[in-house]
Amino acid sequence: MLSKSFCLDDAFSNIRCNIRESPHSMQRRIIWKTCNFTRFHCRLDQKACFESVRTLTLVGDADDPLYADVPRPPRKMSERKPYPTPMKVLIQRAKEEKEARKAQPCRMLEEPPDNGLLVPELVEVAHQVYRARQSVLFGLSKLLQVVPVQRCRFCSEVHIGHAGHEIRTCTGQNSGFRSASHVWKKGGVQDVVSFPKCFHLYDRVGKPRVGNDERYRIPRIPAILELCIQAGLEIDEYPTKRRMRPVYCIEGRIVDFEMVNKMDEMDRNSYPGIVDTLVDPDVGTNMEELRNSASLSHTNCVDKSSDKVGKSLTKLSSSTMGSWFDMISGAKNIMEKYSVKTCGYCLEVQVGPKGHKVRMCMASKHQSRNGLHAWQEATIEDLVGLNYVWHVRDVNCPALDNNLKRYYGKAPAVVELCVQAGAPVPDEYRSMMRLDVASPERDEVDLVA
Repeated sequence: MLSKSFCLDDAFSNIRCNIRESPHSMQRRIIWKTCNFTRFHCRLDQKACFESVRTLTLVGDADDPLYADVPRPPRKMSERKPYPTPMKVLIQRAKEEKEARKAQPCRMLEEPPDNGLLVPELVEVAHQVYRARQSVLFGLSKLLQVVPVQRCRFCSEVHIGHAGHEIRTCTGQNSGFRSASHVWKKGGVQDVVSFPKCFHLYDRVGKPRVGNDERYRIPRIPAILELCIQAGLEIDEYPTKRRMRPVYCIEGRIVDFEMVNKMDEMDRNSYPGIVDTLVDPDVGTNMEELRNSASLSHTNCVDKSSDKVGKSLTKLSSSTMGSWFDMISGAKNIMEKYSVKTCGYCLEVQVGPKGHKVRMCMASKHQSRNGLHAWQEATIEDLVGLNYVWHVRDVNCPALDNNLKRYYGKAPAVVELCVQAGAPVPDEYRSMMRLDVASPERDEVDLVA
């Protein structure tokens, strides 16, 4: 037995000696491990480089004052819109209102339009915004006959020109099978500029909210038109209540002690085509004069276009762009006094001190809100859809290349359409269009670092 065990030990020792690696095999193993470590290190460096480039392109441009206004990529549907006013300011403002309510439970509201009265200096601005909107729609309908508009069949991408671009940014149906390339079709005025609709309020102070059971009885009109109506514009089809005396606030509730007229006793949901008799004749506006003035300006443009097509097209595009800027600036001035609300997750807009209670939100987290909107302060981009498009410097050049998209600029579709029709480039959008950036040719893409 002992001899047999010694023999087994000697055999195992011989096997271990044979299993020992030779110096050549050990050297090969060291080289193999070194190569794998180098590959792993290179992958980490590439990933870090990609993250740094991505951070530079998305965040670094925001620090550069030249390209601070370049539109950011669209946010995710699950993310909420940023607040125009910081949350700390909103909380401090709410605390001050609460303290003022406790100090004086019954008080008369003095500042318009919170007290139900109109702001006198904004009445004429409302008329100008209304006329500018009519002029913009008329000018776009004429310009689209010369400069075509392309829109994607599967997403909201729009391009101004005879042929669509080749930039792969489609996020619509089956975009992965097409490598995110767009499928273009002919577009219209609604693709160039959009005006979201909201519920019309007969009494913005007495009943500022629309209930869920009233969603089919109250008409919906463009939000910018509702803003002009609340600021002093009079339209027979959409009457609104005008007050001669301010309202009172009793423990946070609005109370109106003004004598109620027979016109106010009618059902507010019937919307008769009669103008309220409480309107001050100095404040009201004759709609026939507005329509006649708008039609005269339009006929003048048409008459001029019949003389010389080239000059008239340039004049029409310049006047359309001027009306566009007048509409945007006037709407911003009105929004400083008259509040406009928007949903933090979807495109719903409501003009008034409060948002409506209609359960129609289908965006992110709507189940937790029972379909109600998450209202917050709106901006001009919520009131008027600017719809940014890629800027084309030369219409006769080939379509925009996907590999050169970082050299291209953007602009609102209205501005891009007017510029291609002959209007001068406005100074407000020169940096956004990146006119100072020289884009390389297609065969020079590989040479660019």
